[in-house]
Amino acid sequence: MNDTASGTSVPAPARIDGPSAWKGPDMLGRSDWIYHLSESDIAEIDAAVHAIQAGGIGFAGIGQETFVLPTLGSRLASILDDLLNGRGFVMLRGLPVSRYTEEQSAIAYLGLGSYLGSFRSQNAKGHLLGHVRDLGADISTPGTRFYQTNRALEYHTDSCDIVGLLCLKTARSGGESRIVSSVAIYNEMMARRPDLAAELFHAFPTDRRGEVPEGMLPWFDMPVFNWHEGLLTTIYVGQYIRSAQKNFPQARRLTDREVEALDYLDTLSNDPSLNLQMEFLPGDMQFLHNHQILHSRTDFEDWTEPERKRHLLRLWLAPRNARSLPEVFATRYGSVQPGDRGGIIVKDTALNFTLEPA
Repeated sequence: MNDTASGTSVPAPARIDGPSAWKGPDMLGRSDWIYHLSESDIAEIDAAVHAIQAGGIGFAGIGQETFVLPTLGSRLASILDDLLNGRGFVMLRGLPVSRYTEEQSAIAYLGLGSYLGSFRSQNAKGHLLGHVRDLGADISTPGTRFYQTNRALEYHTDSCDIVGLLCLKTARSGGESRIVSSVAIYNEMMARRPDLAAELFHAFPTDRRGEVPEGMLPWFDMPVFNWHEGLLTTIYVGQYIRSAQKNFPQARRLTDREVEALDYLDTLSNDPSLNLQMEFLPGDMQFLHNHQILHSRTDFEDWTEPERKRHLLRLWLAPRNARSLPEVFATRYGSVQPGDRGGIIVKDTALNFTLEPA
């Protein structure tokens, strides 16, 4: 097996088995992917939040050494192993955001997240704590990203090893989370259309949405499917592959077969026999392993009152014990060094934490 595809061959096995190849309907009958925070867990989190505030420690100082979780910390290590080497997703439920201030919720979330990886910049502004909220932005504007709107998101991955979301407030209606195993999708493609699976090992030009690192093109070229050191790693944002075709005539033109392969990937992602839909409740924390999970969101209708609007906090995380990635990922991740890769850095980006959605 090779790390790159040639012609119409597929460098990966005809089928990949194991916990990463799950299907949504099977998950609906299970609860082992949901971890309910216990009273003792919450007591540890409360104490750690209080210690951060009492010590005058800013967001930048939050880590495992300052956000001490004597018992829950070992449980988070087990959860991280499930994320990286198991099914690739988990829901932690029950963070008491209703009695926390927004600052306290952010402290708790950053503290918990620090046990899963280092914080990575989520945009050109260097935000290490992201906000998913409808800002009324126009998605047709080149610099706009879908998390700034109330539009449904197509299935995609984020540019980091692990993405986390904490629900502070829910929408009036809609906004459900949907996820699907990219390993299960690969298996289905190989069973039904292996010719199209082979196309996804080609490098696709993908729009950077105006967030261009110094010395780089406004798009990057990346295979959707990557077979490396015995693992299938997927990176995919179909909307940005298509916008690169529209916005950058210099980018390589896709073949009809490649377009068909992307469309088929989207079709399988939306197949209810493969995907899993879940509703966020206030205090829910979802963590996903981007290399083996695609995620999306349904349209939502928000509240008119500003204080009630749907609001999620987001983390991009880089675990030190993450999988090896092929060198091509450096064009998007900046590096392939575990624990120090992923995120978006452009000229003059200053890393920071903010409680203001932007």
